[in-house]
Amino acid sequence: MDYFHSVRLDREKCKGCVNCIKRCPVEAIRVRHGKAEIMEDRCIDCGECIRACPNHAKYAERDTIHDLTDFAYTVALPAPSLYGQFRDNVGPGRVLAAIRSLGFDDVWEVAFGAEIVSQATREYVENNRNPRPLISSACPAVVRLIQVRFPSLVDHVIPLESPMQVTASLVRRLKAKETGLGLREIGIFFFSPCPAKVTAVKSPVGGLRSEVDRVLGLTDLYGDLLRNMRQERPCLARADGSGIGWGSSGGEQAASGIENSLIVDGIHNVISVLEEIELGRLGDIDFIEAQACPGGCVGGILNVNNRFVAGVCLQHLVRDLPKSSSLAERLRQLGLEQVEVPSIVVEPRPIVRLDRDLKKAMQKLQHVNELMERFPGLDCGSCGAPTCRALAEDIAVGKATETDCIFKLRERIMGLALDTYNLAQVVPPAMDTRGINKVGGGKKGAADTSGTDSGAKT
Repeated sequence: MDYFHSVRLDREKCKGCVNCIKRCPVEAIRVRHGKAEIMEDRCIDCGECIRACPNHAKYAERDTIHDLTDFAYTVALPAPSLYGQFRDNVGPGRVLAAIRSLGFDDVWEVAFGAEIVSQATREYVENNRNPRPLISSACPAVVRLIQVRFPSLVDHVIPLESPMQVTASLVRRLKAKETGLGLREIGIFFFSPCPAKVTAVKSPVGGLRSEVDRVLGLTDLYGDLLRNMRQERPCLARADGSGIGWGSSGGEQAASGIENSLIVDGIHNVISVLEEIELGRLGDIDFIEAQACPGGCVGGILNVNNRFVAGVCLQHLVRDLPKSSSLAERLRQLGLEQVEVPSIVVEPRPIVRLDRDLKKAMQKLQHVNELMERFPGLDCGSCGAPTCRALAEDIAVGKATETDCIFKLRERIMGLALDTYNLAQVVPPAMDTRGINKVGGGKKGAADTSGTDSGAKT
């Protein structure tokens, strides 16, 4: 099956540095022929390479606001983290009004769907005892990380659809009923904080079709939103602080109310926790909120504000919001008794590192171990692979050579130089060494002879 990847490479901007290969959590990048290459079977679209690239050669592919004309009716879905991109005194109503002024017919907060998912998550954790710990499925980069690098942990992922998808499905049905339009005549536009959510729309995990039609990046629209912020009358905000709190690390746990929890953010920190789960050390914990971006969604690379500042702004906003009616009451006002959160199926998508055939894989593994005995083990990245072991695996599958390692190349050059020097000292037995000496000093001998003859004549 082909997977869409939102993280792309601009080869013209790439200078072949190794910043990206050192930061990729799944070793999905190599530098070959002076340019980075993204290995699509490994990439999880976390965006760490975009964050690390000093040349802006990596970018997140997304849709544009011009796609509004493709639909008869359009609805914007801002992520909860979007509220943290503005000053403390900017409430949700003003932000929603600014978004609507971009040309949308309506705007709905994903935070509303987050409240629904929080309730469903709490019920799932209470009613399902095994296995432990259960891991949130809200961050698509974490889910794909588990599929690719920790396939044995897929049963730990809570099989519930994300707030983005739940909100999109709810809004599509409500607007179709309200307007009389067909379901697909209504365009749902999600404002994403990261490339992983772009991928989650274009290539969903779990086998369900995405209810989102287009994905926009805040970086593309931030200037327009600031200009429109004071010109529009505030819109009615439907979500309360618990849903908005999902925008930063710890917000999901707080909204679900699961006390026996662990909260981790930053993809490399998430990896360390998943390794602990693999070793069976966290079985006494019920729930893990794991987010790939540092600080949670406020740290997404498609945001604008500094993640620490954005996190504080979001906390202040949640703190100062007036308490709204219960979720059940707000659903009844919409004509809904309750909303079912769809279940998803998370299946392993392990990387084929060496070979699909077990016997061949074992032979290649032996080759890898032999190479590792000869490599320096410095993990310098100069070979274009993130680690010495990654290079050894690339060599074993025929994608690199041993001399890609600069230390092995230096040894090879020094050996060739020594061989050349030693060869220069060897004279074939058929040759007369005296003749070689005569040839070497031919001109000097001729000059001496000339001097001798001149003196004789004198």
